[in-house]
Amino acid sequence: MTNILPDRTVEQDWYSKPIPEGIEWGDGCYFETAQIFRFFRSRHRPGLVIGKNCSCYSGCSFSIGKEGRCTVGDYTLLNGALVMAEDLIEIGNYCIISWNVGIADSDFHPIDPVQRHQDAMALSPFAEGRPERPPIKTAPVRIKDNVWIGMGAVILKGVTIGENSVVAAGAIVTKDVPANAIVAGNPAQIVKYLK
Repeated sequence: MTNILPDRTVEQDWYSKPIPEGIEWGDGCYFETAQIFRFFRSRHRPGLVIGKNCSCYSGCSFSIGKEGRCTVGDYTLLNGALVMAEDLIEIGNYCIISWNVGIADSDFHPIDPVQRHQDAMALSPFAEGRPERPPIKTAPVRIKDNVWIGMGAVILKGVTIGENSVVAAGAIVTKDVPANAIVAGNPAQIVKYLK
């Protein structure tokens, strides 16, 4: 059972567009709206794979760039999360990802001031003679099984979060989190281990 119709639209959706090609999902998935996929641009087929019995609510957004890929495991809940993949984001099974969580595998803009200037010009929609965007740094993000990420947390590029771990609300995760750990703060630090 699912609320996704054969034409790739979502049953009783207020958003008129279908789920883009290049996205696959398993049985029993619930998508509140196809609007969560409006920024899917991946050239990969598939570029986004969502496992069975997952729930993705309307506050979610899968912003998957041309070279980006993302996988979401079975029975995972995303409630208002922003998933931004220019390279690779892997989310495991039985994960709970809360409101306003940001997961990014890239800086999206250069650190170097000269390159950032060029990037700003390249992104200006009405500028004449727009330059190419400079290269940006990416590193895969891996969230293992049974992870809970609290409201407003941010997971940055290159991070792996070990299984059964908890990321507290508002935490900024800049380095790997071991299995069975609770992390909190900015930058996130281990505050406790689970038994």
